[in-house]
Amino acid sequence: MNKQKLTKTELSWVLYDVANSAFIMILTATIPIYFRGLATEAGISASHATSIWASTTSVAILILALLAPILGALADYQNMKKKIFVFFLCMGIGGGIAFTIASNWVVFLAFFIVARLGYSACNILYDSMLVDVTTDERMDHISSFGYAMGYIGSCIPFVIGIALILLKPFGLSTVTATRLSFVITMLWWLILTLPLLKNVKQTHFLRPKQNVVRHSFRRLWVTFLKLKRDRSLLYFIIGYFFYIDGVYTIISMATTYGGEVGIDSTQMILALLLTQIVAFPCALFSAKLATKFGTLKMIKIFIICYCLICIFGYGLDTPTEFWILAVAVGMCQGGVQALSRSHFGKLIPKKEASEYFGFFDIFGKFADFFGPLILSICALVFHSSRYGVLTLIVLFIIGFILICKSEKIAIAEEK
Repeated sequence: MNKQKLTKTELSWVLYDVANSAFIMILTATIPIYFRGLATEAGISASHATSIWASTTSVAILILALLAPILGALADYQNMKKKIFVFFLCMGIGGGIAFTIASNWVVFLAFFIVARLGYSACNILYDSMLVDVTTDERMDHISSFGYAMGYIGSCIPFVIGIALILLKPFGLSTVTATRLSFVITMLWWLILTLPLLKNVKQTHFLRPKQNVVRHSFRRLWVTFLKLKRDRSLLYFIIGYFFYIDGVYTIISMATTYGGEVGIDSTQMILALLLTQIVAFPCALFSAKLATKFGTLKMIKIFIICYCLICIFGYGLDTPTEFWILAVAVGMCQGGVQALSRSHFGKLIPKKEASEYFGFFDIFGKFADFFGPLILSICALVFHSSRYGVLTLIVLFIIGFILICKSEKIAIAEEK
């Protein structure tokens, strides 16, 4: 079944993972480094800059987390999903262009929040489109293929940008080359989104109501009650909150933490590029393993791997160790994200996919809020983020326990 050739709709959906992954690549690598440069120029210490960046990331995520279920509920109505998607796409790319030309670190952060909100909102709707483009049987495969292509495809604009920064052709300064790399990423994001806008249709939807907004809020409450009654799904989504917290924090704070412990910026960027390359085959392989051993079992294995990654990261202090960490993260991050998305997609009602993915996203975004907050507090209190990295193990352990509970309930219900 999984060897079947991708349809035009599936391929168009996958290409958006390639499009938006370019933004998350610079968000992970060059944007934090660029911000740290702006902050230190303004007289801010390295640990304080880490705290500010983490806090700003948390604010952007918190805002989106509060909006996610509402956006999802509205997007479930006929012809609404793509309209809302386009609005936030413009917001994300527009914010990205705006922070590119900002020279003050405060203005930069303001537009960064706008861009991050647009990017994250698009992802809620994009994830919910998974049920529109493929079947339950192919969902693990398509979701993993999307992440895999995103990892390898995002390397193209990233490598071009890094080449500009390191080689500085045409007499470009480092700052100008970095800004130009941001613009290239925004154009990449826009161009590779066009196939999705053209070919992906909302096949599962609710009929429009006279008062869509009021009806959407009413549906949110009904869906919340459904989640409470479906204990297997409830334990899964709460468990997801905890383990994805650690995953997102490691992704979003990697270069900031590496800079704090003294890793050279060039070494960090090249190591993160290696992470993308390693993640490509590992994400594809995770779908095959899920078919053989089960999706939840593979998610649990990845969680255990992340516990070991946190222990290793706590003692990290050399470039070689950062490279080892980059490979380890690359082996796990694509698989755990892709399988979490596809497993959730198989559990939910298809006509209410956007709303359910809104709740899925709110758990993910609150997690992404909480993780950077932990590092921010540790950076302020201990003047180091090491203890924050170690603390992430607790979140992975809680997530593992809840996933086991979800699996146990599901097996009992099948009997």
